[in-house]
Amino acid sequence: MNMSKRNAAIAIVSVVVLGLIAGASAQQGDKRWLAVAPGRVEPQSGIIKVAAPAIGVVTRVMVKANDTVFAGEPLIQINDDDIQSRYAAAEALAGMRVRLRNEQPAGRSDERRKAEDAVAEAETAVFDAQAAVDKAAVAWRSSGAPAAALTNARAALVRAQDELARRQAQLRTVLATAPLPSPLEGQVASARGDLAFARVNLEKLKVRAPIDGTVLQVNINPGELAAPSAQQPLLLIANLSTLNVRAELDERDVAEIKIGQAAQVRAAAFPGKEFTGTVASIAPLVEPSKLGSRGPGNRADVDAVEVVVKLAQPGPLTTGMKVDVYFTPDKAAAKETKN
Repeated sequence: MNMSKRNAAIAIVSVVVLGLIAGASAQQGDKRWLAVAPGRVEPQSGIIKVAAPAIGVVTRVMVKANDTVFAGEPLIQINDDDIQSRYAAAEALAGMRVRLRNEQPAGRSDERRKAEDAVAEAETAVFDAQAAVDKAAVAWRSSGAPAAALTNARAALVRAQDELARRQAQLRTVLATAPLPSPLEGQVASARGDLAFARVNLEKLKVRAPIDGTVLQVNINPGELAAPSAQQPLLLIANLSTLNVRAELDERDVAEIKIGQAAQVRAAAFPGKEFTGTVASIAPLVEPSKLGSRGPGNRADVDAVEVVVKLAQPGPLTTGMKVDVYFTPDKAAAKETKN
């Protein structure tokens, strides 16, 4: 009886081994794929973590997850009474210094004064135009105001920036031959520098979109304290118009893969569907796998090369989704091998 059981066990093991050998042979005979690698879907822009530029209490969050935003759009408003007070003081001081300077005859410095005043006026115009864009953007997003108002405000900002650049160029030309400034003129320049610095600090109270993209996540609410040193970013933003797959190719297969090579991407969430792409980059570095190898040959110590595949049509794939990348043999190489 024991001998019969032993013979039966041996027979079962033999069948399993023969099946594995047959499966391996069939896989080696399958020339459709050069290699298969696990990967994750990611936006081509990467996921941008937006941190707070200054410490303060959040007074308003203007966006939510899945909102589409444009570069420069205000997303979060932070309050800091000290920064706002310093800006008001710097603005008043700059105005006073200009009035005191104007009481002194310009003489040979007249051309420089006019050029400096023109630049200061243009800087104020840019500052005001940016405030108008912010106001129009908030109205457009929160109350559904006409988009034309926002478009016009953005166009006015571009014109103001162009005019500032033109006047700055004129000032550089004038300064090349202008006499040294008087003490009062130096005080005006110093006060205007302080005003510019105050505007920079005031700007830090607005968290803006760094790119055109989509808000993936919002991690703060009104009333909470925002700080640059916070471990969690305020928002996650990405441009989802183009998606990539960052795959981990087993180092043993790296010689088979070339930039521009075709690939097929499959996701468990969409059975029966394939998404086409091409190899965009191959990292010149072998590292331990972060995703790990899949299938019956799973190993914990897989060394892999990072390969980025650009998707032709992302379709329903979502950022962060796990996928498998099937690398297609190059047609030209296949013809040469056949000949």
